[in-house]
Amino acid sequence: MERHTKDLLIIMPAFNEEANIGRFLDRLLAEDVSKIADVVVIDDGSSDGTGRIVKEKGVPLIRHVYNMGYGAALMTGYKYAIRRNYRYVIQIDSDGQHDACNVEALYNKLRERDADGRCPDIVLGSRFLEGGQSFPISGAKKFAISAFRKLIHITTGNTVTDPTTGLQGLNRRTVLYYSIYSHFDLKYPDANMLIETSLLGYRIEEIPAVMHARETGKSMHSGLAPVVYMAHMFFSILAIWLRVRVMKKETLPIPRNS
Repeated sequence: MERHTKDLLIIMPAFNEEANIGRFLDRLLAEDVSKIADVVVIDDGSSDGTGRIVKEKGVPLIRHVYNMGYGAALMTGYKYAIRRNYRYVIQIDSDGQHDACNVEALYNKLRERDADGRCPDIVLGSRFLEGGQSFPISGAKKFAISAFRKLIHITTGNTVTDPTTGLQGLNRRTVLYYSIYSHFDLKYPDANMLIETSLLGYRIEEIPAVMHARETGKSMHSGLAPVVYMAHMFFSILAIWLRVRVMKKETLPIPRNS
């Protein structure tokens, strides 16, 4: 496996983000993120100039030939991280909604040990914790967030304030688990993955995060997509609950020393 002087990789899935990704990569550079992390962009079959802009910025690019879905783009990034022996991954959106200042905070939290000497497996960037910054959210989005908060609490006993956040820090153990195809939702990895990992004993924590409204372009949750998303999430969570708690057929979690 390849080794690096940096142990942190930032994964940026992108689909038709020509209007946003250049500015966001500039912000990452301005925040000196490159001093602590490497960056890779996963272009999920964009039909615009997303890939060209990434190359012009000198950022490593992996391109899917066709659009495979948000989860599939993340999966490609996870496999890239494992093959290159990174210890930590931060996944961040390429549309500029996640402020670059969140990177260092997530990285520090991933390495913070509790009284028992354990570090988190997953750190979520939450816009709803004190100190976080959000933007106006639609009624449908508010409903989804509220519903997923309740489902997570009912199924795991845990409280997650921002269950739909795409801003996440992962340790190598989690990335290794997610990099296995049968362990990860290739379309809508969201509250369902938080429930699955929580049921399997992974430690999930949240920190305040700064987020901004999308400046331009189209969200993947536009049109009829939210309806499909909610239906998919409901059945995915039900399947996870049955598999892990009732049938007990889930693959064992990756050991902590992996």
